[in-house]
Amino acid sequence: MDPKARAEEIFRAVREEGRKELMEHEAKGVLEAYGFPVNTTRLARSREEAVRLAEELGYPVNLKICSPDILHKSDAGGVRVGLSGREEVERAFEEVMANARAYRPNARILGVTLSQYVPQGTEVIIGGLKDPTFGPVVMFGLGGIWVEVLKDVSFRLAPLERVDAEEMIQEIKGFPVLQGLRGKPKADLSALVDMLLRAGRLLSDFPEIAEMDINPIFVFEEGKGAKAVDARIILS
Repeated sequence: MDPKARAEEIFRAVREEGRKELMEHEAKGVLEAYGFPVNTTRLARSREEAVRLAEELGYPVNLKICSPDILHKSDAGGVRVGLSGREEVERAFEEVMANARAYRPNARILGVTLSQYVPQGTEVIIGGLKDPTFGPVVMFGLGGIWVEVLKDVSFRLAPLERVDAEEMIQEIKGFPVLQGLRGKPKADLSALVDMLLRAGRLLSDFPEIAEMDINPIFVFEEGKGAKAVDARIILS
């Protein structure tokens, strides 16, 4: 299916439910349609379905509560990572469902999401927002403390040319980290350029995207790519 048509299908289903914020599996579905490398994420509405999907994805897997009313899943005790077998998935399903109900008794709970476990890489963030004057804007930065505390980010209007994406990466103060600092291997910068171009195209195609956060993205050493591990999209 055409990427734009697939994304429109997901956005339409979200709006029909009276929501503006996509769940993780929906946001990743949009990114997958646009060719982003993501850790495949699927929704399970029952314990049995959770086990079946975990075995289809292949262990280890991560499991998270899926609720439009619980945005900070970790605070609700709604996240389990690195589950390595059927019994662990069954136990995690029961635990996160119980924790979520205790945390917010009136929350709408859709089920849980199962996703492939991804080994740690260098964390980066790609974001997007709609500027009231200039329209869709793409943001890039290192993840973690770099973006939260130091605000070490760069911006460009969407869509992007390759030179724009390359400049965005090189502009941030943390660029030496990606070049390979203190004996660490150089990060796969071409994979990040590709993801930035795809983000620019997505934001340009859908000016109704008010906010987008692809965070964290784990980028691996040169030649080994990058993977979007979590994603959030809010519609205007």
